[in-house]
Amino acid sequence: MKTDIKSLLPEEISQVLSQMSQPKYRAKQIFSWLHRGVSNFEEMTDLPKSLREGLDERFFISCPKAIRKQVSERDGTIKYLWRLADGNCIETVVMSYKHGNTVCISSQVGCRQGCAFCASAIGGLVRDLSPSEMLDEVLFSQLDSGMKITNIVLMGIGEPLDNFDNVIRFLELVNHPHGLNIGMRHISLSTCGLTEKFDKLAELNLQLTLSISLHAPDDETRSRLMPANRGRGVDELVSACRSYFERTGRRISFEYAMISGVNDSPEQARLLAERAKDAFAHVNLIPLNKVEERSFLPSSPNDLKQFVKILEDKGVNVTVRRSLGGDVNASCGQLRRTAAKEG
Repeated sequence: MKTDIKSLLPEEISQVLSQMSQPKYRAKQIFSWLHRGVSNFEEMTDLPKSLREGLDERFFISCPKAIRKQVSERDGTIKYLWRLADGNCIETVVMSYKHGNTVCISSQVGCRQGCAFCASAIGGLVRDLSPSEMLDEVLFSQLDSGMKITNIVLMGIGEPLDNFDNVIRFLELVNHPHGLNIGMRHISLSTCGLTEKFDKLAELNLQLTLSISLHAPDDETRSRLMPANRGRGVDELVSACRSYFERTGRRISFEYAMISGVNDSPEQARLLAERAKDAFAHVNLIPLNKVEERSFLPSSPNDLKQFVKILEDKGVNVTVRRSLGGDVNASCGQLRRTAAKEG
């Protein structure tokens, strides 16, 4: 079987070139071509033909196909549905902000975590994405949209820490100076709270932002919304977040989808404030995007305003995420589900 060359770092490509009796400097050329979006080795025009042929015998180049592209008439948000080489589909969203263009990428095909308000978990986990497939989401979204990607959030379909090794390799690739060279400080990784992976992540001391999909400050509500909470609990999660902050100096963000009548009471706001201060965390409130298969509704503007006021009065740093792409089903998993239904 051929090897996935786009998941390799330059030094690994260089080792292969040595085995092929080729000069090591070619590795930088090949790596650069891959990160410019070539679909085959023939496009690497500054390589000798014999080398291109040799590479083609040993390697394949990943290249997803955009089978859906939806552009929001409200705010220009772009949502892609990509078909991968094995026929599976994933979603990627490109959003424009004052500080630059952000791409929200998937890390798995499907998800095993089963969050009750999320479309991504419907149908469960199919498989992990390879490093190259995650890189392709960034690369081909940039190429197709013509928008230079400056920020990345791993907040799409899947749980990044459930695909730990491939995600870390992806981060190395996308951060590499001879590739897209997107700085770690411009990357956020969102997790439902797989606390057993926090120490492993902290050891790497990456300068990314760790975002916790919290969505409830109490065990009863969070376990109902997020099965990953069972067996861990909010106390353990907050403790792990505090430890991560103390080891890395990197402040954590609590992501909190505001769901009417579920997690938006004043009592929950006060408890959330305690949790956030305990973990040295910033709170990012997210107006819920309605998912067809789920019964949950977004909090009312008045409830959201009251929730924010309670947090601010308690001294918590809180923001409300601007809702983007509502008219293109920007919540991850929705477009994939629609396409599956249509066959």
